[in-house]
Amino acid sequence: MNKKIIIVGGVAGGASTAARLRRLDENAEIIMVEKGEYISFANCGLPYYIGETIDERGKLIVQTVEEMSSKFNLDIRNLNEVMSIDKENKKVKIKNHKTDEEYEETYDVLVLSPGAAPLKPQIPGINECDNLFTLRNIPDTDKIKYYVDNYKPKHATVIGGGFIGLEMAENLHARGINITLVEASEQVMAPLDIEMASIIHEHLIDKNVELILKDGVAAFDNKGKKIILSSGKEITTDMIILSIGVKPETTIAREANLNLNERGAIVVDKFMKTSDPSIYALGDAVEIMDFVNKKPTMIPLAWPANRQGRIVADNICGKNTEYKGTLGSSVAKVFDYTVATTGNNEKTLKRLEIKYEAIHIHPGSHAGYYPGSFPIAFKMLFDPKSGKIFGAQGVGLDGVEKRIDVLATAIKGNLTVFDLQDVEPCYAPPYNSAKDPVNMLGYYASNIIEGFTKTIQWNEIDKLDKEKSLIIDVREEFELVTGSLDNSIHIPLGQLRERLNEIPKDKNIYVTCQVGLRGYVASRILEQNGLQCINIDGGVKTYLYAKRAEESIRNQYKNNEEIKDEVAVMKLEDLDITEINANITLNACGLQCPGPIKRVFEEIKKMENGNILEVKASDPGFTKDIKSWCDSTGNTLLKSEFNNKEKAFIAYIQKGSASTSRENTVSPNVVEKNGATLVVFSGDLDKAIASFIIATGAASMGKEVTMFFTFWGLNILKRADKPSVSKDIMEKMFDVMLPAHPGKLPLSQMNMMGMGPAMIKQIMKKHNVDDLETLIKNAIDMGVKVVACSMSMDLMGIKKEEFIDGVEIGGVASYLGSTEGSGLNLFI
Repeated sequence: MNKKIIIVGGVAGGASTAARLRRLDENAEIIMVEKGEYISFANCGLPYYIGETIDERGKLIVQTVEEMSSKFNLDIRNLNEVMSIDKENKKVKIKNHKTDEEYEETYDVLVLSPGAAPLKPQIPGINECDNLFTLRNIPDTDKIKYYVDNYKPKHATVIGGGFIGLEMAENLHARGINITLVEASEQVMAPLDIEMASIIHEHLIDKNVELILKDGVAAFDNKGKKIILSSGKEITTDMIILSIGVKPETTIAREANLNLNERGAIVVDKFMKTSDPSIYALGDAVEIMDFVNKKPTMIPLAWPANRQGRIVADNICGKNTEYKGTLGSSVAKVFDYTVATTGNNEKTLKRLEIKYEAIHIHPGSHAGYYPGSFPIAFKMLFDPKSGKIFGAQGVGLDGVEKRIDVLATAIKGNLTVFDLQDVEPCYAPPYNSAKDPVNMLGYYASNIIEGFTKTIQWNEIDKLDKEKSLIIDVREEFELVTGSLDNSIHIPLGQLRERLNEIPKDKNIYVTCQVGLRGYVASRILEQNGLQCINIDGGVKTYLYAKRAEESIRNQYKNNEEIKDEVAVMKLEDLDITEINANITLNACGLQCPGPIKRVFEEIKKMENGNILEVKASDPGFTKDIKSWCDSTGNTLLKSEFNNKEKAFIAYIQKGSASTSRENTVSPNVVEKNGATLVVFSGDLDKAIASFIIATGAASMGKEVTMFFTFWGLNILKRADKPSVSKDIMEKMFDVMLPAHPGKLPLSQMNMMGMGPAMIKQIMKKHNVDDLETLIKNAIDMGVKVVACSMSMDLMGIKKEEFIDGVEIGGVASYLGSTEGSGLNLFI
């Protein structure tokens, strides 16, 4: 007797099951019940239709009901919904949404592929929102696209930084909409670890996306036009995309008393069979085994659903095929970047208390001498004894996913890091280097296991005891201006052998370079000369990725309309650049660390003051590095941006200050800006109050105000809840003697052992004059630029972490640059 099989749900899982069943059994009666209109569509392509990258709606339809019915001889009932399951009598109750008719169907085998629905928690005000959307299917897509096309929103808030949230942010941005992205956790893209996600954080900010992390939604107001966050921050918006995750759609399974896990997913065995032997389940609605750690989990992705559909069909037809678990391999496009992961991340391994080692590398996507090579940031996690590969992550502009695919295959094939050394990929300069990044990961990990090198991670550096440790930076001198580590001395790699006598024997020695490779070479030199040392994994670049992203987020403007973009366009204080005519063009594409900065350094030395250098580079970190380099060398970064057409990062650098040769860069109709600068030298309460009253007054008159705090004035910027930071003996003495925060500042006159400040504060309160802390906050909120003198910080032992939010670090050159467009300069 022919089997009667009912499949609940279409798309990836259900449609794959039906097609495989028919190929295996021509005589089976196969009924597919789908509550929606579409049985097979490209759900991963939906955001790109909204963003108009996919130009025709019809391209989203993979198979129509008519096509699939005739091709596979299926009884497909779309707009029908299974309402309940009667396990004992092997029948289901179905509702026809076209006619509202309810009827029953018997089955021999039932397959559940109901998928997962977007989470929509009952946040106050959510049901009154008329501009809030979730994205799961084509009708959802139609609603969002209609709203964008007809209501033309200027601002959208995306809640949730997962795959859908990031893809919707990018595609709404492509439609010319300003984006705020809100994520309750500390990072976007949960499969990534924080330092890898930080690369994406910076990229989002570079694209003028306002990024709000570690802040959830507390309430919606004004029908969704206002969002109130847990922090109290309010966002005014025109539309909302809610993408905070999905939940298994398993109501009928629960009501049928099938075994579910605590999160509502259907529990299945290795053959995808449920607790009822006549019912199978698959896709986003089921709990499966994590291939790496062998623990039950839920991973709602398209590949597992398709694979499980084939396995279910095999087992219904008697093949006994096992599902071996899910790696969670995934890839996403985030604006210009590709993000790919496979296996377990560091967070998972820590949670499960699995011992692991982590490594970071930054190779090129292909041979550096062939045009178009871009650096890729890779992270791999592995067992420090056996070399078993636990997982890998990659972020870059090109060539990312193909390496993660190789690593996913290696994990599924139970290869170790030692086997990666023998992986033999295709090679030609346009596509690869003779030593593929996968090989490099294998070599690096093998060196660690075999004891040739010891490493320390980026997030352990700040915890080092500065009195007992020393970091040797082996980069070249010109690289140091792009950023360096505290407590480090500089000995270039080429000089290390001749300067071994300078290295103390009584300290723990750490070595670093830009990306870790030269650090490894240095560690081998030191080790073989009797000096024990540890290489900083991933170099300065990995450390700065994480730290710089945090700073970029803090530096964003707090309103939704204007976002500070330090990378895309560096605004000169007194210039309105309409056209930049470069005197010299430098192509640094494909050059690996430290190539681009080195070439800029060499070229600038040859140029005349006022001349402009146009630089093209393929390293995504170049835009940040060149800004730091210009700030430190007294040159001017006129503009930096990513050029989609040329697939390169382009920077325009003027030798010397911006005012050196204005005729080369400025249109004839330049209007000088009316700015104000204040040097705050004093640390007295009364002078601090006067400084901020003047600053806020100037800002309220439309002036661009810069306050440069030096020496005793730095005490004004200290935070009351400052964290504990490591200091040497002299720095600790300064710390004890100096005021701890603005509330402890003395008066310049009539201090009277602290009574004077208390009296002044009482009088200010009586006359409704804001206290100093409020004046500081108001000034920063009004856009006053608050700069702390880096030299004074070093002399007085004050660390950046001790300052309030919103303080920038700069030197005298930074302050003098601000005075160029200033009509008011005060020293207080």
